[in-house]
Amino acid sequence: MTRETDNRRPLAVFDIDNTLADTDHRQHFLERRPRDWAGFFGAAPADPPLARGVALAVESAADCEVVYLTGRPERCRADTVEWLARHGLPEGRLWMRGNQDRRPARTTKLEVLGRLARSRDVRMLVDDDELVCQAARAAGFRVVLADWAADAPELKSAQEGEGRT
Repeated sequence: MTRETDNRRPLAVFDIDNTLADTDHRQHFLERRPRDWAGFFGAAPADPPLARGVALAVESAADCEVVYLTGRPERCRADTVEWLARHGLPEGRLWMRGNQDRRPARTTKLEVLGRLARSRDVRMLVDDDELVCQAARAAGFRVVLADWAADAPELKSAQEGEGRT
């Protein structure tokens, strides 16, 4: 397939934490005050994959270009790219939050989705954050709520209140 043809394929956009990667083992870093962000992100390479999310990403790659849109900070790029490859996820562009960007996930992710939609058809967004999903749906995107991970209230609070993931 040529690159030109590939650019016409619709995009399937996947979140990572609690969509593809199970963060349950590192939630304790967020339960402390102050939250231990270095510990939380430092433990990410040990995340087990979430089978339903991985299967959906692999399945989506049959007719879409898979891209990743995460609230993880840019400093986690090398670990994240290695994790995706190690767990057999399709190759795809990785969009990450700037290291100092503390805006809510629904703001940062919608900004990137809008940018992507200007030149490509975004077939779906798969994300575990209900507020991100609501905002994306309201903006006209098809959304799949990734509800297959354990509930992570501290992570949800951090995503929206602290703009950290």
